[in-house]
Amino acid sequence: MKQLYLLVFISLLGHAFSVAWAQDPRPNIIMIIADDIGYEDLGATGNSQVKSPNIDRMAEEGLMFSNFYLTTSSCSPSRCSIISGRYPHNAGAAELHTPLPESILTFPELLQEAGYFTGQSGKWHMGPAPRRGFDIIYDKGPQIGDGGEAQWVPLLQERPKGKPFFLWLASLDAHRPWGTNDFSGTHDKSSVDVPRHLVNAEATRADLAQYYDEITRFDDFIGKVEKELEEQGVLEHTVIVILSDNGRPFPRSKTRLIDSGIKSPLIIKWPKGIPKVGQVSESLVSSIDLAPTFLDLAGVAIGDNFQGKSFLPLLQNPGLPFRNYVFAEHNWHDHEAHERMVRSKDFLFIRNNRPQSSNPGPADSNASDAFADLKRQRDEGMLNPVQADVFASPRPHEELYFLREDPGLWLNRAATAEAEFALDHLRRVLDQWVEETDDSLPQNLTADWYNKETGKALDIERSRGTMPGGDKALNTTEKGPF
Repeated sequence: MKQLYLLVFISLLGHAFSVAWAQDPRPNIIMIIADDIGYEDLGATGNSQVKSPNIDRMAEEGLMFSNFYLTTSSCSPSRCSIISGRYPHNAGAAELHTPLPESILTFPELLQEAGYFTGQSGKWHMGPAPRRGFDIIYDKGPQIGDGGEAQWVPLLQERPKGKPFFLWLASLDAHRPWGTNDFSGTHDKSSVDVPRHLVNAEATRADLAQYYDEITRFDDFIGKVEKELEEQGVLEHTVIVILSDNGRPFPRSKTRLIDSGIKSPLIIKWPKGIPKVGQVSESLVSSIDLAPTFLDLAGVAIGDNFQGKSFLPLLQNPGLPFRNYVFAEHNWHDHEAHERMVRSKDFLFIRNNRPQSSNPGPADSNASDAFADLKRQRDEGMLNPVQADVFASPRPHEELYFLREDPGLWLNRAATAEAEFALDHLRRVLDQWVEETDDSLPQNLTADWYNKETGKALDIERSRGTMPGGDKALNTTEKGPF
C-alpha cells in the first residue's frame, strides 16, 4: 500500500512539474488607452482636483514617465501610429478618420504569430486592416457600454488560460459629449480651478467637472481590470500600460502640438519586472516606441518597419538616456492643417505650414460651453494673451518654447535674439526628420469641413486632399533622428 501511495505521489508531483515547466514565461501585456485625457488631468501627474485613485496608486506601485509624447494630437491617427509603430504620415493614416492601409504591419499580428492570445475591447477607430491582428474584438456600441469599458473584465474572463495574452483596452472616456453616469457629480463645478487659457465662468467650470467625472469612470474600470487579474492569479506576471491618445478636448489642447495636445500620461505597472517602484522617468519617449517595447517584452524580433525603439531598459533603470528628440505632426482634423514639431530636452519647436489659419480646436470642442465662454469674453474685449491665442489668425510660422523657464508653453520665443542658436539647430533636426521619413507638404490638403466658430458642419461637398507623405512614405523604413 505504501508503494502505491508513493507511486501516486510521484505521479502527481511529476504532473505538477510538467505544468510548471509548460507555463509560458513571457509576460502578459495589457494596454489601456484613454480617449482625450490630457497629461495634466490625473492625480498622479499633479492635478489634485481629479479623482483617479486607481491610476494614482498604480503609479506608486509602478513607473511613471513625465516626458512621453504622442506622434499627433488626433484620435485615429494617434491610435494607428501606436499600433503600427510608425509616424502618421508613414502609416498612411495621417488624417482623422482615415483607415490604416492593408500593407501596414501591426505589432498585435506579430504577438499573435508568436503564440499570444490577442483581444481588443472598446473604441476601435483604425479601420478594418488592423483587425486581423486580434483573435477577438468587442467594439460595438451597446456591447461596450457608454464609456467603452463594459467588456474589459468579461474579455479577461473568457481568454484561453493556456497562453500569454495581449489586450488592447480602449475607453471612450473622456471624449465629448459628456453623458450622465455612475460618477456624475463626483467633481463639484464650484471648486474647479480653471486654467489660464480658459475663462473662469460657471459654464466652463461645469464643462471641466463633467470631463473630470468621465476620467473617474475610466479610472474605476482600470481598478476592476486589476482586481480581475489578481483574482485569476496573474497580476504579478502582467504588464499594465496606461496612456491616452491625445490631449483634453478643450481649446488650446486637442489638435495642438504643444504639451497640452500631445503629451500623454504613461504609467506602467509590472510587479515582476520593475525593481524600484514609485519612480518617475524623465527620459523622452515617443508613442511609436510602444510597439517595439511590447515585442521586446514578448521576445519577438523587431523589424525595420517599426520606426520606434524598445524602451524596456528604462523599466530597470528609469534614469537612462533614451531619446534626444521626439517628433509629432498635426494634419487634418475637421480643419485644414499641416504642422510639424520636434522636442528636445530643453526646447519645443513647431513649424506651421498653414499659418493663415487659426486653431481653436476640433469641432466638438468648438461647440463646447468652454469655447462659448471664450467667444463671449473675446466679444467683450476681455481676453488675456493666452486666451487670445485660440483665435489668432494668422498664426506664427514658427514657434519655439523654452521648457525650463516656461513649462506651460505660454510664450513663443522664436523671434527673440536668445532663441537663435536653438532655433537653427531644431530647424535642421526637423528638416532631417522630414527628409528621412519622406514627409511631404501636398498642395491640395483636405480643407475645412466644419465652422470654427460654431463647430457645426459646413454645407459643402466633402472631399479628401492628398495625404502627407503619400505612397513613398508608406515604404520607408527610416526612423529619423533619435
